[in-house]
Amino acid sequence: MNVSENIINIKKGIPENVKLVAVSKTKPNNMVLDAYNAGQRIFGENKAQDLASRQPELPQDILWHFIGHLQTNKVKYIAPFVSMIEAVDSLKILKEINKQALKADRIISCLFQFHIAEEDTKFGLNISEVKEILESDEYGMMENIKIAGVMGMATYTEDEDQIRREFRTLKNIYRELKITYFSESPDFKEISMGMSGDYKIAIEEGSTMVRIGSLIFGERNYH
Repeated sequence: MNVSENIINIKKGIPENVKLVAVSKTKPNNMVLDAYNAGQRIFGENKAQDLASRQPELPQDILWHFIGHLQTNKVKYIAPFVSMIEAVDSLKILKEINKQALKADRIISCLFQFHIAEEDTKFGLNISEVKEILESDEYGMMENIKIAGVMGMATYTEDEDQIRREFRTLKNIYRELKITYFSESPDFKEISMGMSGDYKIAIEEGSTMVRIGSLIFGERNYH
């Protein structure tokens, strides 16, 4: 597995305005360093304690994205350094991120995770839930988070039309939120969608950020 070659090849194939998040979860630090040495700076992890123990051992200019379901009691482990939390799926978690960011004297960028897949996945909001959050007094008082866009995962299927339809749904949600709530906010600009199997379709449908693991690091190791 040549990690640096994989990074270079993937970057050649994606537009300059699309950010590559290298999903390094479960991979050893030396593989992360191979990717880093090939110029990669954004890495995605989905376990808070793993990330907290890994972060001090790796270059400090890495931008860590938390891409998994985040439990409220785990936010404190990553709040001091995380660059973006991509999977905000409740007001409760947003409140905790704001609280821990305040403690760490930081402002943390967040994406709302939407449930766009036609299959049943556990996590993700719908548009009315997000509107409720954005119109709540509690959200209005949060000063240590910055909503930077939306994130979603398509159904794991060979049906390209279905994948396209789901990505298009997320793009339309992004547009609606941008117009209604974030028209004055240049920070609200990310549509994080697309993984190793479907990132090319995602980019065609307007993704600004793709999360790629196995095409860079090989098949995942479960632990």
